[in-house]
Amino acid sequence: MLELTAQHSQELLQDREKKTILIVDDEGVIRDLCRRVLNDYHIVEAEDGQEAYEIFLRGGIDVILTDVMMPRMDGIELLKKLKEREPTMVVIIMTGFADKDLILKALKADADDFITKPLNLLQLKSAISKALVKKALKEEIANLRNLDRFKTVFLSLISHKFRTPITSISLFLQNLASGIIDPSDEGAKEHIKLIYNEACYLGNLVTDLLTFSSVMDSGAGLHLEPCTLNLLLPKLLQEAQEVADRPGVTAHITQDTVPELMLDRDKVCFAVRQVIDNAIKFSKETGVVCVTLRNLEDQCEITVQDDGIGIPTEQLPKLFEKFYQVDAEHTGQVRGFGLGLFYVREFIRMHGGTVSIDSEENVGTRVVITLPNKASQSP
Repeated sequence: MLELTAQHSQELLQDREKKTILIVDDEGVIRDLCRRVLNDYHIVEAEDGQEAYEIFLRGGIDVILTDVMMPRMDGIELLKKLKEREPTMVVIIMTGFADKDLILKALKADADDFITKPLNLLQLKSAISKALVKKALKEEIANLRNLDRFKTVFLSLISHKFRTPITSISLFLQNLASGIIDPSDEGAKEHIKLIYNEACYLGNLVTDLLTFSSVMDSGAGLHLEPCTLNLLLPKLLQEAQEVADRPGVTAHITQDTVPELMLDRDKVCFAVRQVIDNAIKFSKETGVVCVTLRNLEDQCEITVQDDGIGIPTEQLPKLFEKFYQVDAEHTGQVRGFGLGLFYVREFIRMHGGTVSIDSEENVGTRVVITLPNKASQSP
């Protein structure tokens, strides 16, 4: 049974790694020919540039093979829009015209390759293969640049987050040492309590740093193993309640029985833990956090709902951005690093799942995580 499970996991990963080619041409014969030649890939078709762009926006496209002369939106306009939206997208232009002006326009719009009509089938397969190599190199370069920017921003953020509590503690100790503060005074006791809270906050920051360091070093791949969500969720909820130490916030869990799934345990636990932590963190002094696990036809659904302070509508689209933090209480001092939800979405997407958030100020927040059911469970 373990061998079957491992085999199924490997097949699942291979299927997810199968590249997707979007073929754009208003001639069905050309699309059909390309689909037959490129039978090693997952093929998506579009009849014109407008339809192709809408498909591209849904995500999951690796290479786009497009004609030039098409209704609604031609290939050059499509190329420009694609490159504006995603510079690393690889686009191959198909054309039956040896028009220098056309080629120059395509080159200026950053076309990656050209194929002339009538199509040479060997040339077509070779162009797609080279395009995928080029895309991988582009993405690697982009990732290195993003990593460099990420390190710069992260170091700046860490410095900012640590500076305030360290300054408060340092100033208090200086006043204490100089005799300005009398430790036996009632006011001093209140200050000591505040300084203790700042020290605890520093400790929590260090813990968060270690957690995110572990997450960042865990690599991009999934380490799948059999997991039972019915056992994991109650444990995560209990741990979150213990860490938060908010006696006025109660938590409930309702579960359908779901099948054993093939998941990366660490990544899924991290994602669910972050969502539960946020629900408790942004609850009011008294409130309820409800966790629900549902077994649907082709997926399981984890819902975490609170009746807390909520999130302004205009901030919802930014929640999954790196370093973005919601200042729900309008204090101007948001604690933490703003990386939790970014990694929540990344890890759930790696499993083929989704994350959505609905919220209303002073009403509460509802987060829904879906994970593939049939596709992920062992045979």
